[in-house]
Amino acid sequence: MAIKKIGITGQNGFAGSYLFNKISLLKEEFELIPFDKSYFESAPDLVAWVKQCDVIIHLAAMNRHPDPQVIHDTNIQLVAQLVAAMETAGHIPHVLFSSSTQEERDNLYGISKKAGRELFIEWAGKNHARFTGMVIPNVFGPFGKPFYNSVVATFCYQLCNGQLPAIDNDGFLKLIYVDELAEVMINSIRNEINEPALEVPATSECYVSQVLDKLKAYKTLYYDQGIFPDLPDKFSINLFNTFRSYIDHHTYFPFILKQHADNRGVFVEMIKLQQGGQVSFSTTHKDITRGNHFHTRKIERFLVIKGKALIQLRKYNSDVVLNFELDGSTPSYVDMPVWYTHNIKNIGEEELYTVFWINEFFDPQDPDTYFEVV
Repeated sequence: MAIKKIGITGQNGFAGSYLFNKISLLKEEFELIPFDKSYFESAPDLVAWVKQCDVIIHLAAMNRHPDPQVIHDTNIQLVAQLVAAMETAGHIPHVLFSSSTQEERDNLYGISKKAGRELFIEWAGKNHARFTGMVIPNVFGPFGKPFYNSVVATFCYQLCNGQLPAIDNDGFLKLIYVDELAEVMINSIRNEINEPALEVPATSECYVSQVLDKLKAYKTLYYDQGIFPDLPDKFSINLFNTFRSYIDHHTYFPFILKQHADNRGVFVEMIKLQQGGQVSFSTTHKDITRGNHFHTRKIERFLVIKGKALIQLRKYNSDVVLNFELDGSTPSYVDMPVWYTHNIKNIGEEELYTVFWINEFFDPQDPDTYFEVV
């Protein structure tokens, strides 16, 4: 099967960057054709980019602006420019478009999304093209922009930065996790879905106040006390990983543990959890490095109890490396955020003892482990 070449407008945005990273892990199926927003300022550049793509996922859009008319006009203009570029190129890729359940609401953003989808439908009908027009509920997930992408992003940011979230309207939310949305898009490409109004179902539904209550609990238990909360379902895991992504890892870790010392020695409570998982330990010889991989869903803690260690983290597709030096004489830990490749190296003179906790058993059929040197 030929490798499909995929381009994503808005690849640096919230959903776009997540989708770009997820597709980048599927090198045997897909090749990414990088997009730059400057292409919308240059018709020849946009045409040249279009010609390279077997599949175009149009995510570029404006969500917020003081003037709703600017949102409306900008979103329709972006679609019109992309359609014009495809017609100029004489190229007919499979197009996927992210619309919104706000289509049916009486606001200019929703109106612009519906109008954009109808422009693509007209183009597809005229050119006998494959088009997937996705009508998407509220999207949440790690690294979203607070006060812009979703109320979940705003609440997480506020709680991790000492602010008090407030609810203006306790509306009923229909939500989909960004990773679940990426799977819908990837499967639509794989299965060559031709559907002008694909209703993407929400994977969880709740009131705004219920989301905030869960996030407040994560703040109290995890952020303040280092306790892993009970995560009884997939939505809870996704929401917890979203919350963790807003922590300033550089200043938060390593988390120093309390030592209880008496004439017998020292007692340290290492991991407190309201759920299960697996605890392991390792010994590491001098100058040896373990790890250099990342996870997209797993929750993991590295806890040094003897020796000296350097733990390094780097967000996938980023150049910024976070360095943490831990010493077993002061027991402490670092938790691994999703999409951060990580390692641990023995930088001391003695054997390094490390305890590991992870929230699920290792499954060789679904390891969620991607090797990448920090």
